[in-house]
Amino acid sequence: MMPQTAWNEGRFGSWAGAQRLLFGRMYEDTDIEQEAFPGKGRVFCIASAGTTALKLAHEHEVFACDINPVQLAYAERRAYGAPPEIGDAERAMKVVRAFMPIVGWREKTLRTFLGLSDVAQQTSFWSQYLDTYRFRKSFDRLMSPFVLRLMYAAPFLSFLPSNFGAVLRKRLERGFARHQNASNPYVRMLLLGENKDDRSEVVTNIRFVQADAASWLETCPARFFDGFALSNILDGAEPSYRSRLFRAVRRTATKNAVAVMRSFAEPSENIPSNRAELDRSMLWGLVDVRKAQSL
Repeated sequence: MMPQTAWNEGRFGSWAGAQRLLFGRMYEDTDIEQEAFPGKGRVFCIASAGTTALKLAHEHEVFACDINPVQLAYAERRAYGAPPEIGDAERAMKVVRAFMPIVGWREKTLRTFLGLSDVAQQTSFWSQYLDTYRFRKSFDRLMSPFVLRLMYAAPFLSFLPSNFGAVLRKRLERGFARHQNASNPYVRMLLLGENKDDRSEVVTNIRFVQADAASWLETCPARFFDGFALSNILDGAEPSYRSRLFRAVRRTATKNAVAVMRSFAEPSENIPSNRAELDRSMLWGLVDVRKAQSL
C-alpha cells in the first residue's frame, strides 16, 4: 500500500524529480517535547533535520523515522557530528529575507529588536518599526495561495487558511508578546537565518528508520513507545492516512504515553491541549500535546 501522504514524494513542489533535502534545520521548539516526555522512556520521533531526535536522545531511547531517504541520511549525519546543511525550506526562507530591506526591515533594526528581553518593549518595537503597512501588504501577497502554489504542491496548501499571511503575522505578534527575543534562538533563526546552537555533537543512541511512519509503527510491538514526536506529519496527508497513523500510535503506545503533533493549520476551535503559544518558533497554529491513547 502506498503511503497516503505528500511527504512520500520527497519534494515540496508538484514537479517530478529526485527526492530532496527539505529541512536543514527544524523550526520546532524542542522544549515542548522534552517537557512532554518526562523520565527515560522509549520515544518515536519524525527524523526531519534531526534536531528533536538529538535533544531527546540525551534522556530517551529514540527511534527516528523518515519516509524521505535523503532527509533521513542527513539526520543521521547530524547525529555523528556533521555540520548543518541548507534544505529547500531554508532556500525558500532566504528568498523571503531578501525582500526584507524593501519593506524597511534593515539588518540593524532587526538586530536591535532581537536584542530585547522585555516583552512589552518587543510589542511596542514590533508595532512601531516592523509591523508596518508596507510589510503587511507585501507579506500577505507573498503568503497568498497564488504565490505559494509556485513553490508547493496542492496537498501542502490545502489545510492552510486563505489569509495565511495575516494568520502568520498574528502568530508572530503573539510570540513577541510572550517570549524574550534575546534568549530565543528560534526567532533569530527565523528572521536572520542564524543559529547559535548549530554546534555539532555526536549522539550514537538513536536508531534511524527509513520508512513511512504509519507503516513502520504497524510492525512494532504493542505498548512499545512512551512518547511520540510526530512533527507536522499530517500536513499534506489524506484523512485515511490520519486514521491509520492514529490507530498505529494507539496500539504501540504505553498506557501513559504522550504524543506531540504540530500543524501549520489554524484550529477551527479552541483545543485545550494546544500549546502553540508556548512554542518559541512562533510558526505553528497547533502544537497538540495529549495522551497518545486519546488520538
